[in-house]
Amino acid sequence: MCPINNGNEGLQSSKSSMLSREEIKAIESWISQMGEYQFLKTARQKMVTAKKTLKFKYKMIGYGYNRIVYDLNNGYILKIALCEVGLLGNANEAYIYNNCNEEVQKYLCPVKEFGSGWVIMKKMGTKVPFAITGYSKLIGLELKFLRYGIIPIDLRLDNVAFSEDNEMVVIDYGLFNMDLNSTVLRWLD
Repeated sequence: MCPINNGNEGLQSSKSSMLSREEIKAIESWISQMGEYQFLKTARQKMVTAKKTLKFKYKMIGYGYNRIVYDLNNGYILKIALCEVGLLGNANEAYIYNNCNEEVQKYLCPVKEFGSGWVIMKKMGTKVPFAITGYSKLIGLELKFLRYGIIPIDLRLDNVAFSEDNEMVVIDYGLFNMDLNSTVLRWLD
């Protein structure tokens, strides 16, 4: 896992200002047994299994093969890993957000907190409309990331939203890369 700096020189934590100790324990319990479910064939099967273990009161607002996403109802979302790639994605988002150049940081969904198996990020409201202008903005965004040494693996319209300032912001950058020796690129082999 990549250590991150949240402005207070801290590493990933088992503490949170937004999650209760019981919620963190539920995540830790899920993470400890997650490997037992690695052979489930669909993302839905993994999500259902994780939800049963977590038993969160929050509304689930999305999931993929690697992570499940909950709305914390306070302007933030919680992403929890469903597999090893999800663990890597959470750590990677925290690392990139806290270590990239500020010129591209404004195009990344802000990371608030990060712990073992989870990351809390700002909730972005508006999805990008499916239009040619969205694609041209996406290409421009990809070039900005590349210019600042970030390889935007899996940058697509499904992984972006618009900020309040009408700027395109990446909400899922777990597979992005700032380091050519990174674990992310080894997973893609």
